[in-house]
Amino acid sequence: MEPKDNIIGLQHIGLPAKDFDETVEFYKTFGFELVYETVNEGNRVGFLRLHNVTIETWQEANPALRAGAVDHFALDVREVEPLYELALSKGYPIKDPEGLRFLPFWEKGIRFFNVIGPNGETVEFSQML
Repeated sequence: MEPKDNIIGLQHIGLPAKDFDETVEFYKTFGFELVYETVNEGNRVGFLRLHNVTIETWQEANPALRAGAVDHFALDVREVEPLYELALSKGYPIKDPEGLRFLPFWEKGIRFFNVIGPNGETVEFSQML
C-alpha cells in the first residue's frame, strides 16, 4: 500500500493544558464535545470533537503557553506498521525510545509512533484499533 493510500486524514491536534477543566470548558463554549476522557501517566487526557476536528488535550505541569505551543498533530492511518518501517528506512528520527507504541485509548486502543519532522515538529501516525 502506498503511504498516500494509507493516510486517511488528520486524526487530532495535541494541545497541552495548564488547566484541563478550563481548556475543556473553553472549547465547549464553541461547540466542541468531550467525547473521551482517561488518565495517562497520571495526567487527565481528553478528546474534544466538533464535526471532523478533534483536539487532544492533557494536563501538563509546564506547558509552553505561547503561540506555536501545539505539541503535535496526528495523522489517521489504516495500518501503522508500514509507515513506521518507512520512517525507519528513511532514517527519520523517532521521538519515543519505545518506537511503535500502544495505548488503551478509545474502545480497542491505538497503535502509534511519533517522528520528528524537518522543522522540529512532532508528527504522530495513529491507527485506531
